[in-house]
Amino acid sequence: MENLLTPELEALRYIRYEAQDRIGYITLNRPDKRNALNADVVTELKQAFEFAENDENAKVVVLRAAGDVFCAGADLAYIQDLQGFGYTDNLEDSTHLMQLFHQIYTLKKVVIGEVQGHALAGGCGLAAICDLTFAVPEAKFGYTEVKIGFLPAIVSVFLVRKIGEARTKQLLLSGDVIAAQAALDMGLITFMVPKAELAETVRIYAQRLCRENSAQSMEVTKEMLARLPEMDLEEGLRYAAQRNAEARGSDDCRRGIAAFLSKEKIGW
Repeated sequence: MENLLTPELEALRYIRYEAQDRIGYITLNRPDKRNALNADVVTELKQAFEFAENDENAKVVVLRAAGDVFCAGADLAYIQDLQGFGYTDNLEDSTHLMQLFHQIYTLKKVVIGEVQGHALAGGCGLAAICDLTFAVPEAKFGYTEVKIGFLPAIVSVFLVRKIGEARTKQLLLSGDVIAAQAALDMGLITFMVPKAELAETVRIYAQRLCRENSAQSMEVTKEMLARLPEMDLEEGLRYAAQRNAEARGSDDCRRGIAAFLSKEKIGW
């Protein structure tokens, strides 16, 4: 581990954080419960992502999980507790999860999902919200909320952006669990990798981003892509032109162009 953790991170029960080779690893560490989500797990994930965003030892963030299942969605005991919630409590709890998804989606650093097993309901939301997601062929994906009278509400906002309305309807209205190949075909995940090669493939890919890409450029590109869908064509083009002009004046751009013109390989 390259960095010293805060007392809050050292006290985490369900999440591990470490930084190695400029990669910040956030690990769901509740394998006995299939890494299921509850309010405490969401709180700890938010803490870990906040730390990773500000960790100078981490240029790229990887979200992964211990055990055979990436994340099975909401914890059964947690679902039972929800039966006693009123609207105000439910809204507070839903907002808690919404904040986590928004945090990951807008994080200043690239977030890579390393999905070594099934990702269902909220767990599938976590896998899909990552900027890039690697998964094993054996993994299953799906939003099964409608089968228990619930709604895949928060993730729907991001899914429409990521895979379009038609495929989002296909997934969310059916509640079907799909294979990794189908998830890959519809753009829910980015890459499919044999299980024995998953961790190393993710590490190599993340290190390549660290080595070859400007952190500032990746941050601004991610921010731009998050904002563009809410704009109409004219507004989006104006915004893109402004960001283009701003980037040209940045130190990273000057450095990168100088290296390109002198035919030198730049190390970021």
